[in-house]
Amino acid sequence: MRATIYYRGSLSSCNYDCPYCPFSKNKDNAATLAKDRSQLLTFVNWVKAQEREGHRLALFFNPYGEGLVHRWYREAMIELSQMPHVDKVAIQTNLSAKLDWTDDLNPKNAAFWASYHPGQVDEASFLNQCSELHRRGLPFSVGSVGVKSAFSALASLRQGLPTDVYMWVNAFKDKKDYYTAADIAFLREIDPHFERNAVDYGSQGSPCSTGKDVFYVQGAGIVKRCYKDRTVIGHLYRDGLEGLSADRPCRMNCCDCYIGYIHMPELALSRVYGDHLLERIANG
Repeated sequence: MRATIYYRGSLSSCNYDCPYCPFSKNKDNAATLAKDRSQLLTFVNWVKAQEREGHRLALFFNPYGEGLVHRWYREAMIELSQMPHVDKVAIQTNLSAKLDWTDDLNPKNAAFWASYHPGQVDEASFLNQCSELHRRGLPFSVGSVGVKSAFSALASLRQGLPTDVYMWVNAFKDKKDYYTAADIAFLREIDPHFERNAVDYGSQGSPCSTGKDVFYVQGAGIVKRCYKDRTVIGHLYRDGLEGLSADRPCRMNCCDCYIGYIHMPELALSRVYGDHLLERIANG
C-alpha cells in the first residue's frame, strides 16, 4: 500500500527560545536524547523492511523541537532518501544546523519545511541557509506565524527569497477576529493561500485519510489517527500498515492545522500542492 507517516520521537527541546513555544523551555538530558536516537534507528530499520512488503512510503518528521542539530536525524534523512520505496522524506526545521550534509541526500526524494522565527535568527543568516538549499536543488517551503508584530519581517523575508520559493503564513488563531480585512489582504500578498489556513474546518464525522493511509507515529511505535486525536489505534511494529488501516472519520469538532486538514479529501488540496503536499509547496 501507499502510506504517509508522520513521525515524532522523544525529542522535546529546541535551540531557539520562542516565547509562544513550550518546547523552547525544555532541555533534554542525555538519557532522553539516547532514547530518541534509539527510537529513530528502530523506525528507519522498519522503513527499510517495508520494501520487501511492497509498500511505498512518504515520511515527515515533525519533532517537538529541532531535529537537525542532532546527527541521527541528519543520518536518517540521508538513508531514507536513498531507499527506492520511499517517495518522500521531509522534515520540519528552523534551518539552524549546517547544511553541508545535504550533499548526500537524494534531491528527488528529500524536502524541507523551513520555519522562520523573527527574533531568534537574523534575516540574513536565515536567507543564507535558504540559498544553500536552493543552490543544491532541494525542494523547500518557508513560512512563519502571522502575528502582527512580525508583519514587516515577513514582508522583508518574502522580498529576499528567490521568487520560485513558496512562502506560507500560518494564521494566528489564539485571539478571535485577530485580523482586519487589510491584514488579510497584506498576508495574501505574501502567501496567496493564507486564507485556506485561516479557516477552522468543521470536520467531525467527515471522511479523512488519517487512520487509513496516513498515520501519526510516536517514538515507541504507538500509532494515532491524527496528531490531535489522542486515541491510540495500534502499534506500528506489531500491527503493520495493513493491520492499522481502516476508514476512520474525524472525531474532532474542527481541523485547524495544515498537517491535519490537508488529509480531508473534500478539500482536494492535492490540486494546490501536488506532489509537494507534505513539505507545503504550492503549485505555481
